[in-house]
Amino acid sequence: MFMQTLSSPQVNPTAQRQPVIVANHLNHYFGQGSLRKQVLFEINLEIQTGEIVIMTGPSGSGKTTLLTLMGGLRSAQEGSLKILGQEICGATQRQLTQLRQQIGYIFQAHNLMSFLTARQNVRMALELHDGGSAQAMDAKALAMLEAVGLGHRADYYPENLSGGQKQRVAIARALISHPKIVLADEPTAALDKKSGRDVVELMQKLAKEQGCTILLVTHDNRILDIADRIIYMEDGRLK
Repeated sequence: MFMQTLSSPQVNPTAQRQPVIVANHLNHYFGQGSLRKQVLFEINLEIQTGEIVIMTGPSGSGKTTLLTLMGGLRSAQEGSLKILGQEICGATQRQLTQLRQQIGYIFQAHNLMSFLTARQNVRMALELHDGGSAQAMDAKALAMLEAVGLGHRADYYPENLSGGQKQRVAIARALISHPKIVLADEPTAALDKKSGRDVVELMQKLAKEQGCTILLVTHDNRILDIADRIIYMEDGRLK
């Protein structure tokens, strides 16, 4: 059983019909000169506000590369990729930085800071967004940890948390700033069946409450049913 949930503003139904991710004829390459290799081919995709989309496919098919482009972690090279209305193809580092502030990231390796407690790890995301006074940020971080069922572990360090608990902290950290998009790369890969299911259901629940969009990359067939839509990638192409 999860603990209390956070209150969030009502989502405008009209806004739900607006695409937050739009890719048109998107291509991407690694390397230079004779070593240049195309890894994404003619990607065309729209993802709407509030939609939960799972992307699946074989390892090495380009899923993580596409996810990093959509997260503003690198600039798109060819074609068009608009995230929250911002064109990523040819975007400056400043534009990418501003975009990343509106996106939450959850990865297979939870990437928690080992020298920070659960509360401090979550609070760190607020500090990056100029989240107010230290006391206010602490209260928000604790409330978010309570929402993921970890209020009683707020002052534990990652080494004293289970894999599922660490991933819940990562979810709390990703969602505390109310991002418009959450990108998750294999968030259940290192978890057992029950922990993995708990984690994705928690992501689904909190994201729906906040009205944000989720794009989740996974090989885990046990969680496909949480998606509004499933897309398949193979050899750098969406099928």
